[in-house]
Amino acid sequence: MTMKTKAYLVHLLTATGAVLAMLAMLEAVEGNWAMMFFWLVVAFFVDGIDGPLARATGVKINAPRIDGVLLDLIIDYLTYVFIPAFALFTSGLLPGWTGWFAIIVITFASALYFADTRMKTADYSFAGFPGCWNMVVLVLFAVQPSFWVSLAIVTLLAVTMFVPMKFVHPVRTERWRSVTLPMALGWTFFAGWAAWGSFDPDSWALWGLIVTSLWLTFAGVAQQVIYRERL
Repeated sequence: MTMKTKAYLVHLLTATGAVLAMLAMLEAVEGNWAMMFFWLVVAFFVDGIDGPLARATGVKINAPRIDGVLLDLIIDYLTYVFIPAFALFTSGLLPGWTGWFAIIVITFASALYFADTRMKTADYSFAGFPGCWNMVVLVLFAVQPSFWVSLAIVTLLAVTMFVPMKFVHPVRTERWRSVTLPMALGWTFFAGWAAWGSFDPDSWALWGLIVTSLWLTFAGVAQQVIYRERL
């Protein structure tokens, strides 16, 4: 198999995210949250492996006809932002005006962030919260906090999309990758476990989600403090 063929196969793998997004959306419309998140977790896993594969096969050189970055951003907006925001609104976790506020803030702020040319730092981390609302909303479904806590979390994360706070990329941020990458894989495992178990509050998956989410959220900030980094 030639490198050109391998490169285009990577694009095809990335494009499967659109199919997974549609499957998740169909489940969301039916209110089947467990299966919706299951498909989103699968899409999250695909998104995690297609980047390294794209770099390994040199898609920019061997498959330049398709813009992999643009393709990835389109699918990410669907799976990371649009569908999770829809689920948050229709599930009743944020009732009344709080639901409207959340979906407007999430979709509007994320559209701007995804188009920001400065979203990546020198070490390939993210400058500001990278719009991973799929992860946030899944944890909210699992933990079921009060709507005021959920509203505060959504508002705070939306604000941090535009402030100089660092959020590590599990694969591309080299510093602490030996911990961050297993944490990301663990989050994927626990998220799939929680969704498959219909978010059973007694499941150990809940604690796994909390621990891995805290690391992925604050590891970048800790690096800024410890190493006195500036974005």
